[in-house]
Amino acid sequence: MAAATLAGCNGAEKPPVTAPPSPVISEDTVQEEPESTPTQAAEEQGGAEVTPPAQADTGVPVLRDAMRSDLGGFAGCAVTGMEIDDPGVWKIITTHFEAVTLGNELKPDALFDYSVTNCPGTTTDTLNGEEIVVPKISYKRAEKILDKFLEWNGQNPDKQIKIRGHVLVWHSQTPEWFFHEDYDKNKPYVSAAEMDKRQEWYIKTVLTHFTGEESKYKDMFYGWDVVNEAISDGTGSWRSDNENPNEPLSDDRHGSNSSWWHVYQSEEYIINAFKYANKYAPADLELYYNDYNECVPKKKYGIIKLLEEIKAQEGAPGEGTRISAMGMQGHYSMDDPATTDLQSAIRQYSEVVGRVQLTEVDVRASADYDGSEAAKPAEYEKLAKRYNVIRYSVKNANADTQVVDGITFWGTVDHYSWLQSRSNVGGGSTTGLPQCPLLFDEHYEPKPCFYVFAGSDE
Repeated sequence: MAAATLAGCNGAEKPPVTAPPSPVISEDTVQEEPESTPTQAAEEQGGAEVTPPAQADTGVPVLRDAMRSDLGGFAGCAVTGMEIDDPGVWKIITTHFEAVTLGNELKPDALFDYSVTNCPGTTTDTLNGEEIVVPKISYKRAEKILDKFLEWNGQNPDKQIKIRGHVLVWHSQTPEWFFHEDYDKNKPYVSAAEMDKRQEWYIKTVLTHFTGEESKYKDMFYGWDVVNEAISDGTGSWRSDNENPNEPLSDDRHGSNSSWWHVYQSEEYIINAFKYANKYAPADLELYYNDYNECVPKKKYGIIKLLEEIKAQEGAPGEGTRISAMGMQGHYSMDDPATTDLQSAIRQYSEVVGRVQLTEVDVRASADYDGSEAAKPAEYEKLAKRYNVIRYSVKNANADTQVVDGITFWGTVDHYSWLQSRSNVGGGSTTGLPQCPLLFDEHYEPKPCFYVFAGSDE
């Protein structure tokens, strides 16, 4: 998932501290018309009203327990370094979730210390018996968060919180200099052979540091997003490049261009990424492909083609690829995707790779929502019904076998959502919250949509 305001597009040499993670907007906001619209019957089934159950003590059921019971999968959320220091967020995470995705801190730009304009310095390392020059990696931001969960897990063995690695190979939030000679974006692109060494070194280094036998974090990770958003919305095929090959791409990685494609001119880098992840990851670490607009028909079939190519080259570590599940990001609106398209996408992806996870779920507000207190009750009701469409679709998919084994919400409380940085009221000034996409409000209280997953509709 992208982070437009966190990607260092302005060339800043330090990590931003005011904006939460953001998906790719330039393409994410341009969606094609779905093949079909949901029928009234499907909407009625998916949007049934859910009322909070009576509870003792705090009156709030535990989400992770309710979702395991109802859907059979884990409840996850995303968190960034900014949010992890908020006691309210920490209490929500440790009470209600059993899996966490680091929103930014394991992306390439963060591991390169947010040195987006220039390489942060080089050192030497050995890869397959060859000494190579590599950029310096900084693990401090990721480890700040991981250490907190490591301590929690040690003190709470009955309420372990596992981590999803996000992400190894991505066209966005990977500094442009990484693709050029001498790690200088003003010099020519390296050859595909040279880039292959860099890719293998990076995947090996990151996975070994966090999941290797000598790592204190080795038992914390349940899976890792290997490749993110490699399919174009516009063409439904590989995200490629349209720029002059003699000119370096800009630092803004949020358009359709990909420097990975620019170097390779093929999907070989995607296949190689899954081979290297298979080579260096522990056997029990799940490996994923992750993408957004995943229910739009044209893009869906492009993703399916990619999944089929990855599956076709499966093999032993060091010899072939491995993929465990498809990550459907789930950045949805009140009207899209249609219930039928969501269910179809889950089914079709699972037919190729076996399992699906919803990985970055949130829902954009209605077009007429102004963020005012007066508007919230009606909007919250709409949001609850929309989330129940998602819940219904997952439960329907899992009717016979466990197809969807986890749902991760892209945040916890509304005011930290990446969507807030994409919306405003009154021409730039905000009144209330212009977006309310998550399960908890700005007061850290559960909203009606929380009870869609934590309550009961029996």
